[in-house]
Amino acid sequence: MSGSKKVVIAAMAGNLLIAVTKFVAAMITGSSAMLSEGIHSLVDTGNGGLLLHGMRRAKTPPNERFPFGHGKEVYFWAFAVAVLIFALGAGISLYEGVVHLFHPEPISNPLINYIVLGLAMVFEGTAWTIALKEFRRTKGGRGYLEAISRGKDPTTFVVLFEDSAAMLGLLVALLGVLLSQVTGMLWFDGLASIIIGLILAGTACWLAYETKGLLIGEAANPRVVAGIRRAALSMPSIESVNEVLTMHMGPDFILVNISVTFSPSLGTHRLESVIAELDRTLKAEDPRIKRVFVEAEAPAATA
Repeated sequence: MSGSKKVVIAAMAGNLLIAVTKFVAAMITGSSAMLSEGIHSLVDTGNGGLLLHGMRRAKTPPNERFPFGHGKEVYFWAFAVAVLIFALGAGISLYEGVVHLFHPEPISNPLINYIVLGLAMVFEGTAWTIALKEFRRTKGGRGYLEAISRGKDPTTFVVLFEDSAAMLGLLVALLGVLLSQVTGMLWFDGLASIIIGLILAGTACWLAYETKGLLIGEAANPRVVAGIRRAALSMPSIESVNEVLTMHMGPDFILVNISVTFSPSLGTHRLESVIAELDRTLKAEDPRIKRVFVEAEAPAATA
């Protein structure tokens, strides 16, 4: 099982267990923040299912209609996850918070909320730890923000974002229930629900921003492009590399269009074999390079 798939499945299992316990606690206690947290966990569970669906669809082989395969499906479903977090998670949490802010209701038996929130932190913390370990493994020596902005596999950082927002939401829900109980001001519970909604909205906007570039066609990382240029120039039959155009058709599928100037001494009868060698060289440079298109330019005319 791939690391990304393991992260998604772990997050789904944890979120489903947490959602059930939160909804039970919300029904017993009447807590708005707990209901919002239950909705949050349920949305996260569904989002995990969408990510798994996208990962499965991305493996569909190429056909006449989609000659480069379906790798970008994982980008589409990651973007759909961001939309759902915003529309369902944030929208419902904000609505519930506003309603309970103006019409607060007493929380009965808050001990149940504390127990459920404590268990949720354990489950969510476990899923968050798994996601963080996988993200650290894939990011290499890059910083966290750089790894997110340049990452081409959104599944890991989507789950990490979701779990981070969930942990923060749990702390807010705990604080809201605690303040409502200690101060007797019931509107704290509704305020906590509003804050949870804002956290989800912010998370959704960031996820949408990060996946947008991948969805519309983002180039490979500069390090990969530099490696392509260097590998091409290492061939004695290539005089210069004029342009390197790349696009991620999926996390593990890079499309390369390279324009090169071949040596004038290269006869036309050898051109085909040199192009084939260039194709093999670039694919050996990075296993993610699946398709290579070569444009041959004439050498500059001499005076």
